[in-house]
Amino acid sequence: MKIETLISADEIQGRIAELGKEIERDYGTKGEIVVVGVLKGAFMFMSDLVRHLNMPLRCDFLRVSSYDHDKNTGQVRMEFDLTQPIVGSDVLLVEDIVDSGNTLRYLLEHLHAKKPKSLKVASLLYKDTGKARKLVDYVCFNVPNKYVIGYGLDSEGLYRSLPFVGVFSK
Repeated sequence: MKIETLISADEIQGRIAELGKEIERDYGTKGEIVVVGVLKGAFMFMSDLVRHLNMPLRCDFLRVSSYDHDKNTGQVRMEFDLTQPIVGSDVLLVEDIVDSGNTLRYLLEHLHAKKPKSLKVASLLYKDTGKARKLVDYVCFNVPNKYVIGYGLDSEGLYRSLPFVGVFSK
């Protein structure tokens, strides 16, 4: 199967550097933030993003799933949770992609229950398939309503290591 590049590695890295500056500007000198990555898809984006944040931060991860063999089941399930408390912390949730917003709504409710001081969302990709845009504070790229792979996003566990974001083509 052939893969068409939607967003090049250079475009990704350039936009992440810009996003890091936006986040630093918004958080200012508030102090430490907790950056929470949603596994598995956001690991590459989060790794690159935190290297562009010149501010005190802690990293943590959680994992949810709503897919079974590349098909969205509509059911979100928590596979594992944070390893440290976030009570009273400024939290930045890092997602790989937001489309319908179902997973993000679940995560926001889950994290708000842990009583952070603030909670913002950064997503590498946004696919406008619902009314979820108002839930995301920082978006790197808008993408068409196609199944995307690469740069952390997979198809049945494969293609995460691609340095670009692409789609299958014929």
